[in-house]
Amino acid sequence: MMARVTVLAEAVGRALGASVESMRTLSGGDINEAFRASLSDGRGVFVKTNARALRTMFPAEARGLAWLAEPGVIRIPSVLAVSGADDDGPAFLALEMIEPGPRVRGFDDELGRALATLHRSGPATFGLDHDNFIGRLPQSNEPCATWTDFYRARRLEPQLRMADERGLATKGMRRGFDRLFATLDALVGDPEPPARLHGDLWGGNLHVDERGHPCLIDPAAYAGHREIDLAMMQLFGGFGPRVFDAYDEAYPLQDGWRDRSPLYQLYFLMVHVNLFGGSYVGSAERALEAVLAL
Repeated sequence: MMARVTVLAEAVGRALGASVESMRTLSGGDINEAFRASLSDGRGVFVKTNARALRTMFPAEARGLAWLAEPGVIRIPSVLAVSGADDDGPAFLALEMIEPGPRVRGFDDELGRALATLHRSGPATFGLDHDNFIGRLPQSNEPCATWTDFYRARRLEPQLRMADERGLATKGMRRGFDRLFATLDALVGDPEPPARLHGDLWGGNLHVDERGHPCLIDPAAYAGHREIDLAMMQLFGGFGPRVFDAYDEAYPLQDGWRDRSPLYQLYFLMVHVNLFGGSYVGSAERALEAVLAL
């Protein structure tokens, strides 16, 4: 362990042009290891690493962070350095260290409005110009002409196929997806322009910066239907009702968006099936039942 951390510190130091004087382990995430690196020039840097990850994972995340930051509407940590896909050394991503502070008054309103503005700044097509990852699972972002096509072909079908290959997909799950795919176009809501999505917006990926304002971390970014971000925000909690009200005031949502949440939570539940198995199989089947009952 110590030898591995030493090698990581040396690689980070070379990339940042200053030696790493200490590396302190940080708690958090289920997928990667995280550290606070103290540099010889006085900087504190956040570093994540994963010895088992594909070498393309951190470069893709760095590109996603930059893409989310483009509109300048919400704090996104700056990328300081990232290991290359063809490098021989440890895989890592080095970001500015954002020390958390107490939330400012009106934090939820600010978050809801900022997220609405971020979503409004989407590109013209569903997808992205590069593939990326959700957790450690590959996520294809090859563009599609419609949201229905994208959600089926780039999100649900790959996760179902992966679950089937791993022996995690039950007969009931496969039958449920067959029925869902036959009616998906009628379930996704009225057509909307692509939204600039965080892509994995659970409560753990909402950070508070040193001034008490919202900051988004660990994206699985792409352009998609905005309701999928809102569905993930509801799946595991962590967001107050005022966030959604402020969002709706800034960028009114379609009628029935809450009823469609199980449809969009289904993707994240299938991701959890493939990452963790266990109880998430039942959760995904229950979400399927709720969607098919709409």
